[in-house]
Amino acid sequence: MPRHIYACPLRWSDMDAFGHVNNVVFLRYLEEARIDFTFTNAGEAGEKAFSEGSVVARHEVDYLRPLVYRPEPIIIETWLTKLGNASFTVAYEIKDEETVYVRASTIVVPYDLAAARPRRLTPGERAFLFDYLETAAVAA
Repeated sequence: MPRHIYACPLRWSDMDAFGHVNNVVFLRYLEEARIDFTFTNAGEAGEKAFSEGSVVARHEVDYLRPLVYRPEPIIIETWLTKLGNASFTVAYEIKDEETVYVRASTIVVPYDLAAARPRRLTPGERAFLFDYLETAAVAA
């Protein structure tokens, strides 16, 4: 199964007083990768429904190594570990060629913005997401 790859630029302001990327900033990195995956990548594949809305129901983050600013972008690999009818779980690794800095997961719920309530995944969304489902990757 393919993984979505996102090259995320680091900003000098991402570092905290301890000289490494702040833990909260990693959530922004995850968001950037997830948006690139569900909006940009899915949109390029012809699936536009994600742009109608989704919400984060849960984040889980394991900080493995400190990351300090450098001019080269960090790589964020994204895939799915669970695909339900009304939610999906996105898994991530924030890394470079030598080091994994963060492993994380996010439960995402499709959301109907006009009705202000969760909705079910469309058949097109499910088909797009299914290509990225890696159930064996959960124990990584």
